[in-house]
Amino acid sequence: MRPLDPRLLRYAGATRVTLATGALVTVLQTAAVVAFAWLVTRLVVRAIAGAPFPELSALFAWLVLVVVARGVLLWLAEAVSARGGATVVAQLREQLVDAFGRLGPQGLAGRSSADLTLVAGRGMDALDGYFAKYLPQLIGTAVAMPLLVLVIGWQDLTSGIILVLTLPLIPVFMVLVGWATQAAQKKQWAALSTLSRGFLDVVAGLPTLTLFGRQHRQEARIRQVSEEYRARTMTVLRMSFLSGFVLELAASLSVALIAVAIGLRLLGGSLDLSVGLFVLLLAPEAFLPLRNVGASYHAATEGMEAAAKAFEVLDAAQDVVPEAAAAADGEGLVFSDVVVSYDGIPVDGPFSGAVRPGTLAVLSAPSGAGKSSLVAAALGFAACTGVISAGGRADAAGRREAIAWAGQRPGLRAGTIAENVALGETAPDAALVAEALRAAAAPELDPALLVGAGGTGLSGGQAQRVAVARAVYRLRARSCRVLILDEPTSALDADTERALVASLRAVAAEGVAVLVVSHREAVVAAADEVLELGGALERDGALERDGVSEHEGVHERDGILERDGALERSGVLQNGGLSDVRH
Repeated sequence: MRPLDPRLLRYAGATRVTLATGALVTVLQTAAVVAFAWLVTRLVVRAIAGAPFPELSALFAWLVLVVVARGVLLWLAEAVSARGGATVVAQLREQLVDAFGRLGPQGLAGRSSADLTLVAGRGMDALDGYFAKYLPQLIGTAVAMPLLVLVIGWQDLTSGIILVLTLPLIPVFMVLVGWATQAAQKKQWAALSTLSRGFLDVVAGLPTLTLFGRQHRQEARIRQVSEEYRARTMTVLRMSFLSGFVLELAASLSVALIAVAIGLRLLGGSLDLSVGLFVLLLAPEAFLPLRNVGASYHAATEGMEAAAKAFEVLDAAQDVVPEAAAAADGEGLVFSDVVVSYDGIPVDGPFSGAVRPGTLAVLSAPSGAGKSSLVAAALGFAACTGVISAGGRADAAGRREAIAWAGQRPGLRAGTIAENVALGETAPDAALVAEALRAAAAPELDPALLVGAGGTGLSGGQAQRVAVARAVYRLRARSCRVLILDEPTSALDADTERALVASLRAVAAEGVAVLVVSHREAVVAAADEVLELGGALERDGALERDGVSEHEGVHERDGILERDGALERSGVLQNGGLSDVRH
């Protein structure tokens, strides 16, 4: 990452204010430094010349005021950088959260959740060092150093020339040291990422490892990665101390050259004492910003590396063009010639179908046929062509507002069942939580029961029903018009499955469009409509399509042959269910 990445200005507007304010304070600090050197020079020269005490006391009073002003300006610079850093970090975190939402599961599929959490958490916190230590010195290098060089050159051209010739030595050393430090920092960040991912994987798989007696083998792995991270950190710290020594040595030698030149000319009588002393006092101040930049660079490298990772996510989110808000016909869930694609490659479709309000529909197809991909497209998490509308809205943001859903994996977090059901609500409604649990066929679950991360403490079926209750809670709390459930009964026994299906029919009867992704026979049999990829099969009890002649109460409706009691297609008939044989 560059010392000041332009993307920082683009994604965090507070950076501009911080830079402008910091530059103004730096100009005032530079003026105070020049005034301090001038007053000290006057005091020394006039004291040597035998000036009376009242004249020296006036200069001394001004000197005290300048010292106080420098202290106030130093505090102000730190306050500006600290406050600006906190604001910028907050803005970047907000942008990151928004980027996660815009990218969705598809855009984040190739990124580790541990890495993303590390960047948004510790990585953003590390930016405080960048703004509190590195950025003020960077501003000082860009503003204060040129001003001091001009003042010194104006007072003594020879010293100014020496200063201009020796100043580049420090950036050269900084670049050489910076390359090595950057490489070490990347390795340290990689070690920390590996440690985070490994620890997360071990925690997630701890029940399985314990079941098979393998939990102790992971201790050695975590210890090895931790030791590697410790070694990388010590390498970075060692390089920080050594680079600080190198920069101090270069600056000291440069100031010594100016001091020797001034001393020789004072002895030769070609330079006035007031000019020589004034320049000698300012010379270290001219080198100070560069020295501080080099010293504080190491404190900021972790934050800079994290910011670079964050910018990768933000740049990827910028490529996701938001859809314009659009209205659509119908208040339910409508698919029109939808083709789902991943990485620009079509993987599913075209699909057309509709779930009307007040209808319980089932999307039934073999595993791997693309049912979950279609749901992801409806939620705006997968790219697709065609038109999808939910609740009368065809844009992704509008659809998400109209849809309450639960995926195949419950995704529960540590906390009470009530907190998981009302996830995201600042003030959960206890009565609504209880109602949602009843609607999810889980009235026996205590809302106050504590569960672990991933639903630890609950069976698979209970965790599944808590996820359904969460979707029902959102449906009620936010007046959503569409409910989508992906395989909600895969871990349930037959009795519980029947109870949940009955609850879903009751929800649909309230005017909600309910779509259940499932291939379970009990769910399919209870559906008002059965949708399949590549076509739509509608039923009140059975359906058929594709060239089957009308007989025994089978009649054609909009190109779909419908009958009570059976479904047939392509000459295959199965009572009470659906059999699909593709040509």
